[in-house]
Amino acid sequence: MSSTVINNFSGCFVALITPMFENGDVDYMGLRKLVDWHIASGTDGLVILGTTAETATLTEQEQALILDVAIEQNQKRVPIIVGNGSNCTRSMIEKTKQLDKLDIDGYLTVTPYYNKPSQKGMVEHFKAVAGATTKPIIIYNVPSRTGVDLYNKAVFELMEVENIVGIKDATGDLSRVTAMKQQDPSFLLFSGDDLTSQHYVSLGGDGVISVTANVEPELMHKMVKASKADNQKEAELYDEKLCLLHRDLFIEPNPVPAKWALKEKGLISSDMVRLPLLTMEPNNHQTIKLALQHVN
Repeated sequence: MSSTVINNFSGCFVALITPMFENGDVDYMGLRKLVDWHIASGTDGLVILGTTAETATLTEQEQALILDVAIEQNQKRVPIIVGNGSNCTRSMIEKTKQLDKLDIDGYLTVTPYYNKPSQKGMVEHFKAVAGATTKPIIIYNVPSRTGVDLYNKAVFELMEVENIVGIKDATGDLSRVTAMKQQDPSFLLFSGDDLTSQHYVSLGGDGVISVTANVEPELMHKMVKASKADNQKEAELYDEKLCLLHRDLFIEPNPVPAKWALKEKGLISSDMVRLPLLTMEPNNHQTIKLALQHVN
């Protein structure tokens, strides 16, 4: 595993939304603009086709084109990590083999959802995908969405797999950080919970894969950078500005509020999401406006 690639996996990565027109079609030019804006704002890496991208509602053709556009627009300026997870191990392996042909830097692989596998089953699932690629893999543990929680003991076993290099931990359980860092200091620890991300990084985390960064990438980058540099007072000041966004961007299912906030800021043309999601309820608009105002 190239240490150069792994060393680039730190800081604030954005779990990028997929901009859409009012009719629900993907806005590819809008995607290009978002990529440029994020890089100009200090975002350290792009996570494409994750949960926040509404990947579950995108066709295979759309997913492929979104990746092509993002890779072309990025021009290797920052790392690109791609969501490749599935609850079908065979399908995930085949998908990964196809993605491996692209100029991407690694994978974000979610725990298998719906099937409710055992800890051993999940370990074997991750080992199987790791065997299908030489690119680095970041495990994604998000029990609130998948119905399963990958415990530290299972993560410790997966640390022994060469190209499983880190985890995105969206449990919000800060007690896990120290245990994982002690087990393997080189294993990358990303917060997947914006509300606790500043504390996560201050405890030894390497960064965050963030929803909030869709809306405030510059402040998120500065917050993580300050935390990693042990400038805790500075990091806490940034986090205080962001705290309402951390909370209120989940007032409805992600990415519904994030898209509304981006449209409010004039960064995308529409807050359209695809069914079964709906655009944000009007009675929540003021809540997000107040969160945006609190940043300033």
